[in-house]
Amino acid sequence: MTRLFGPRGACAGCWCMWPRLTGRAFAAAKGEGNRRRMRAIVAAGGVPGILAYAGGEPVGWCAVAPRPVYARLATSRVMAPLDDQPVWSVPCLFVARAWRGRGLPARLLDAAARFAAGRGARVIEGYPIDTRGARAADAFLWHGPASSFLRAGFREVARRSPSRPLMRRVLKPSAARTTAAQRRAPARAAGRRG
Repeated sequence: MTRLFGPRGACAGCWCMWPRLTGRAFAAAKGEGNRRRMRAIVAAGGVPGILAYAGGEPVGWCAVAPRPVYARLATSRVMAPLDDQPVWSVPCLFVARAWRGRGLPARLLDAAARFAAGRGARVIEGYPIDTRGARAADAFLWHGPASSFLRAGFREVARRSPSRPLMRRVLKPSAARTTAAQRRAPARAAGRRG
């Protein structure tokens, strides 16, 4: 991630820990502390998100995990839970400057949806910025643009702020999970006959 985020962790020492921590915990760990926290997640076998590569270089990042992982969302007016469905969340997208404007966020979101579906998720949601009619500075688009979510099959389900839709995509069980279930079913049936 360092090659993509740079020495400052993408934005002011965040290292994509802002959605995972309360305000006080984030401020206390800003910079190197957040980098260590992200490394600890990965070292423990966690998968905090997905990376896009081009020619062996990371060019894009999409944070994705079950919603409860992101402590900050529970207290946010704009990103607060819509209902009690067990959803996965996409709170952050980051694309290398040279790769912006090429449709990479929509491809990252589609990959995040497939990743979540492969781990049993049925719904994935995001909290993008609706930039229609105005150009937003890249530094403020880390939630992703709403247009990318639309291209990736998400639909608006709520809007608690004029520029911040809550968008969801209903997921189908992944082929990998279906195949595994199909493989187990004949084994169970054969076991009953024997």
